[in-house]
Amino acid sequence: MNDLEFIKYLKELNINITSEQLKDLDKFYKHLLNYNSKTNLTSITKKEEVYLKNFYDSLTLVKSINLDNALSLCDVGTGAGFPGLILKIIFPNIKLTLIESIGKKTTFLKEIVNLLNLKDVEIINDRVENFARNSVNRYDVVTCRAVSSLNIISELCIPITKVNGYFIPMKGEIIEDTSFLSKLNSKVEKIYKFNLPIENSKRTLIKIKKLQETNELYPRNYKTMKEKPLK
Repeated sequence: MNDLEFIKYLKELNINITSEQLKDLDKFYKHLLNYNSKTNLTSITKKEEVYLKNFYDSLTLVKSINLDNALSLCDVGTGAGFPGLILKIIFPNIKLTLIESIGKKTTFLKEIVNLLNLKDVEIINDRVENFARNSVNRYDVVTCRAVSSLNIISELCIPITKVNGYFIPMKGEIIEDTSFLSKLNSKVEKIYKFNLPIENSKRTLIKIKKLQETNELYPRNYKTMKEKPLK
């Protein structure tokens, strides 16, 4: 995805990116390359692939939620800042929390925040199951680019979502049984399926609404979640 394609496909998401935001993304990309040469952040380094698979893909969250307002948003397991920092660059009004357990990655996140002078960004170097114990009902929107099974990431993320807020995992094409969500006092409101442009890889956004407070039992420790996942 070259620059012109990036701008074109963002317009199809109803995003009219500014020249300053494009400059910030370019600074992000160049710093990512520099940092990645010393510390492994990502295997995706070619500019066209970064702009498609990381920048554009992060912004597809707008298919499921309006981010124009000053929402509090938490990105769990953000890695190099996808989708959270990309969303923040394009939607500066959001109040962003990034959770990442690997220290070298949180160092990169802090450098990007300073480089781009981003405001209202909190970076947490911890595992989300630890963070969640003291942060229940905190965020309007919680998201993650999910690699774990839906029942595990839901148990990790729904407790920190506000009642009537949304947990929106960004997954590949697989949709698992969601009946377990009743144990977390939540339900699927809508599922968005689409393909990334150019390469046509499949994507899914699962918009999960938190209906009531989550039982204080959750999240359990990660080992228990793996051994006895919610059903």
